[in-house]
Amino acid sequence: MKEYKFYGHETAGGPKPLTDDLDWLHSPIDLYDALADGLWRRETCAPRMQDEWTPENMTLGQCSITAFIVQDLFGGEVYGILRPGGNYHCYNVIGDAKFDLTSEQFGEEAKDLVYDDVNLQTREVHFEKVEKKARYEYLKQLVYDYRK
Repeated sequence: MKEYKFYGHETAGGPKPLTDDLDWLHSPIDLYDALADGLWRRETCAPRMQDEWTPENMTLGQCSITAFIVQDLFGGEVYGILRPGGNYHCYNVIGDAKFDLTSEQFGEEAKDLVYDDVNLQTREVHFEKVEKKARYEYLKQLVYDYRK
């Protein structure tokens, strides 16, 4: 059995997709596997972090666009953890499942993140940034084009 290290991986297998458009998608775990199979890339990383992005740290700069794709596919809410500098790190809450597909970018610091479900995030605010909406659309298209 594959070992997952992202926050909440224990509950991420529970939520079921809202659509059957993607025959390979049965849970957020399947989405994580697809994203880790090369869909997360430098072009989908936040521009300010692209120089630091590597395949070994593939979740770097991918949080909000990933969280909103999870919401598209599985529903639920997107929450944010306020980070130094004023940005929010996004994660998902779907029923009893709380998980963060991109938490591995923080390495050891991930254990200090507080997932308190206080700061609800909206795509209206996040997608005011044209580049972020474009990265979201690009990653979403990669997900829909993905074949196992």
